[in-house]
Amino acid sequence: MDTLADLVARERRSDDVALRVDARDREYSYRDFCTTAWKAGHALSHLGVHAGSAVALAPEPAPQPLLTLFGAACLGARVTFETTADARAVVVPAERVGDIEDRPSRKVVVYGDAPTDPSVAHWERTVWSENPVMPPGDHAADETVLVGRDWSFTHGEVLTAAEAVVDAAGLDSASTVALRAPLTDPRAVVAGVIAPLVAGGAVVVPTGEATTADVSVVANGADGDGADDGATYHVANVPL
Repeated sequence: MDTLADLVARERRSDDVALRVDARDREYSYRDFCTTAWKAGHALSHLGVHAGSAVALAPEPAPQPLLTLFGAACLGARVTFETTADARAVVVPAERVGDIEDRPSRKVVVYGDAPTDPSVAHWERTVWSENPVMPPGDHAADETVLVGRDWSFTHGEVLTAAEAVVDAAGLDSASTVALRAPLTDPRAVVAGVIAPLVAGGAVVVPTGEATTADVSVVANGADGDGADDGATYHVANVPL
């Protein structure tokens, strides 16, 4: 694999679970996950996102931001989980739309409830109407994909770190990984999202003690919030 787009390549589609959202009792198969990521990429493209553009995502472990991460990667865009960042598109829950500063060069996209402002795009409506084919374009491992206020990482750096997590945590295609660390930390993105998908396992969006998973990805010093998870993997161990 060279880029994050390879994680949603056509040949990765299957009926195996890629994303499990316990609060909604919802599962996305790799087929659904890949196809929806492609559609999110097309939706972003229609909003003016292209290679090199920035896309700001709410740091919420919800399907919409996670799927949009890979849709943006398919376009060669840079992704940040800081919604105050300067970006061509910002994706947030509908209830947070009032927190987003209005800028002429930025398109706001909300998920959940439909927006009342016609200038704001609705993620669900926009994405589901798109063509379920992978966006065109070839991108390289040395292109930047994750950015923050004072750091940036390329596709290659992110994937190399994720492969190290797979080996260290013993992940495989049967593994479930609960994301319990903030997505504003790139190490959480790598260990809690990228690594399980590299292994062919499942990302789990937990609901506290109701969630069980083989591995729980936690912030430094955390213990998994008391959930009945298996092993604990601290983001400090991510070689990024």
